[in-house]
Formats: sequence, C-alpha cells, structure tokens
Amino acid sequence: MPEASARDLFPGALEMMILESLRRQPAHGYALVQHIQQRSNNLLQVEEGSLYPALQRLLKAKLVKAEWGVSSTNRRVRTYRIRPAGLRHLEQQISSFERMFEGITLVLDPGKSPAS
Repeated sequence: MPEASARDLFPGALEMMILESLRRQPAHGYALVQHIQQRSNNLLQVEEGSLYPALQRLLKAKLVKAEWGVSSTNRRVRTYRIRPAGLRHLEQQISSFERMFEGITLVLDPGKSPAS
C-alpha cells in the first residue's frame, strides 16, 4: 500500500476549513490559503488547484457568496462570505467529524472504554 502524504485530507475537510475561515471573516482566496496554513501551524498547505474548485463547489451549493472588489494592493479580488446555509452546513459537518474522530480514537486506543 503506498504511503499517503501527511497532508492528504478526507473528503469535505477543505470545504469545512474554508467555511470555518469565512465564519470568522470574509476573505479572498489568497487570504484563505494563508489563514488555513497559519492556523494549522504550517502542517496544511492548500494549493490553488484545490482551493478554487472547493470554492466553486461551495458557491454552487449556495453555502458561500462572492463579490468582486479591490484589495489593499489595488488589485481586483473576489471576496467570499459564508451564507446562513453555509453556517448550518458547517455545524453539521463539525458534529459529524467529531463523532467520526471519537470512533477512530476508540479504535486506535483500545484502553479507552466507550462512553455509555
């Protein structure tokens, strides 16, 4: 079995991190990449080839909206904002992730007893 990269993410993880970043404040693509990298202590590197398709999926699902504007460096940028449906989706995804992580932890640490 080939060794997976330490930076591989499970399906939906990038979208979840984008939504969480946008919950904190609206941002353009480069700012999202920087935020995720900083918050992960440089453990996660998001490439444009992954970020923009994820943003398009979120736009298509009406979980975020985008507006064109001008950056502080006088460049045209697309700024993304989370929608109320995006907030609800994010909460559901976080809850599902926490349950999955708890199950994985129980399997990996057999000394822990399941919560009753």
